[in-house]
Amino acid sequence: MSVKPGWEGRFFEDFIVGDEYRHPLGRTLTQQDNIWFTLLTQNVAAVHFDAHYAAQTEFARPLVNSCLTLALVTGQSVIDVSYNVFANLGWDDVRLPHPVFEGDTIYSRSTVLDKRESKSRPNLGVITVATEGFNHDAVVVCTFKRTLMVYKRGMAPNRAPPVPGSKP
Repeated sequence: MSVKPGWEGRFFEDFIVGDEYRHPLGRTLTQQDNIWFTLLTQNVAAVHFDAHYAAQTEFARPLVNSCLTLALVTGQSVIDVSYNVFANLGWDDVRLPHPVFEGDTIYSRSTVLDKRESKSRPNLGVITVATEGFNHDAVVVCTFKRTLMVYKRGMAPNRAPPVPGSKP
């Protein structure tokens, strides 16, 4: 028997400016997701958790908290962009061009905009990506640029978990 490694993510050397990553997982947002996130973050905007109130707005139903949309789209990109992150440096140009509603399924993709060596840490590189989230109708609901520091190959902490019956 041979042991096959799982996905180890992209390291600095793997990023190429212009590459697009179509993130594999979609996520349908539920009423529970929206209410939980809204209350957890102490957002008191009734349009997120009061269906009676939201019915009186032009949307006629609750809106998904925009910070949840941003967090979800960022999270969807981790598998391809920041699995080997050292630190996020910032989100820029965040836009929410279309509302997200409970029951919408969100997908995302990212394009590599820039890549450079870290000036202060030789074991890291700096990557900038443009990410967009879109719903099941292919309508863009969230866009942003994210800059992060990622490890170079062979420089990341060991993430291999202990395996029962194996020698340390």
